[in-house]
Amino acid sequence: MSKRADGMEKTPLSRDIIFQILSNRRRRYALHYLRRNEGPVEIGELATQIAAWENDVTVEEVTSQQRKRVYNTLQQAHLPKLDETGFIDYDAAHGDVTLTEQAEPLNTYLEIIPDNNLPWSEYYFVLGCISLALLTGAWFDAGPLGVVPDIGWAVGLAALVTVSGAAHMYYYRNLRLGHTEVPEDE
Repeated sequence: MSKRADGMEKTPLSRDIIFQILSNRRRRYALHYLRRNEGPVEIGELATQIAAWENDVTVEEVTSQQRKRVYNTLQQAHLPKLDETGFIDYDAAHGDVTLTEQAEPLNTYLEIIPDNNLPWSEYYFVLGCISLALLTGAWFDAGPLGVVPDIGWAVGLAALVTVSGAAHMYYYRNLRLGHTEVPEDE
């Protein structure tokens, strides 16, 4: 176990702890907001934004009761839990919250795959199968496939893999926690 700045021991990270932390929507919202706003965030600001997301209103439309309800649960339960795991630094005396580097692995668990989307592993498998079929056809000079020179196939397939990789990187960055204005909800 490692020690926190206040001398208390941090809970070691395991999948069970990560899943427990991420099982609560308010904690996910807090992590999302902190990811988008680098540096310390005041708990009141965090509570107001989470209340806005939960009630599907703008920050300006959040009532004091909505804000207070979120503020209290953040202060009493969620922020201490996130601080205990080391995902955030929570200064209860000043009401400041800061995301730590230890929260970085959470991206793995929070990647969003839309319902009708082909997972990237399947995309690359299909891309490989099609490439193999085309190269086999070119090898045996099957129909129009034999017209393209070998270097043409090599350049074309290398370009296809490069473009696919670039699209994958761009797509993945857009799915990371804290990238969008409003957090994704299951």
